[in-house]
Amino acid sequence: MRMVIAAIAAALIAFNVPSAHAQNYPNRPIRLIVPFAAGGNADLVGRLLAESMAAALNASMVVENRAGAGGSLGAAQVAQAAPDGYTLLIGSNGPLTVNPFMQAKLAYDPLKDFTAVGLANLAPHAIVVNPGVAAKTVAELVEVSKKQDITIATSGTGSAGHMTLVRFMTVTGAKLTHVPYKGGSTPVPDTLSGTVNGIMTELSTALPHHKAGKLRILAVASATRPALAPEVPTMIEAGLENFLAASYVGLLAPAKAPPDVVEALQKALAKGLASKPVQDRFLATGAELVPESLQTSKGFGDYIRKEFEATREAAKAAGLKAE
Repeated sequence: MRMVIAAIAAALIAFNVPSAHAQNYPNRPIRLIVPFAAGGNADLVGRLLAESMAAALNASMVVENRAGAGGSLGAAQVAQAAPDGYTLLIGSNGPLTVNPFMQAKLAYDPLKDFTAVGLANLAPHAIVVNPGVAAKTVAELVEVSKKQDITIATSGTGSAGHMTLVRFMTVTGAKLTHVPYKGGSTPVPDTLSGTVNGIMTELSTALPHHKAGKLRILAVASATRPALAPEVPTMIEAGLENFLAASYVGLLAPAKAPPDVVEALQKALAKGLASKPVQDRFLATGAELVPESLQTSKGFGDYIRKEFEATREAAKAAGLKAE
């Protein structure tokens, strides 16, 4: 009887006392691994999160750029790190939902080796043309493409923009010629000069040139029109049902990270994303504010799985094979 009472008492104590993780975390600097070089969107988001989350957690957060293999090297580093919440990944389309269909030998499984913390940033994709193209709408672009060769650039074969372009052509029936470049902004000069007719890229990349009249954004793949360019229709308004596409950035921990640590990180993330300075910075780049439902571990995890399947279908349609 005494043993039963002791067991019940111990269980009650365990139920009411926070775990050691929750009590002690964080007690040393947290590393945020950005799997790309400094200066890109993932790096920008990572540094904003490091600043805002450090304040919320009352801890030091250090951004480390670990570029290589389209983001796979940095992602692998986090996947193989101790699941204690002190090594985190600033994850995005490339390492999480594109590289699995482009790289035959990944050192990690994006669906099994990470615990999603929350989505932080959405940079919607846009179909953009040089003003010399005789098309001011998506419908007109589709018609023009059936009469003459229209070249559309992306940042590379298998890139997020390429996958969106494949989906766009599949849905609309547009006959567009894909021209892959190497890097997010590298196709812009050739699109401005007319060397290529257009580009599928992030809204933020095209927005300054659209405002200056040097490029024409035909539609954006977001749920609402961009606040900085309300004249630009959405793909949905252009007749493409439920067509949403974006370059996303979110926070992940290694698989098996303690639930209370993930919860602490998620709360700090949400607090940072709710701050006006962070929101203003994101909006200034043409990004969308992430719904609260996607700022959670479950929400972001579901989002990644959905993007994974959408990319699988696009890669199949494009005839891409992992190499």
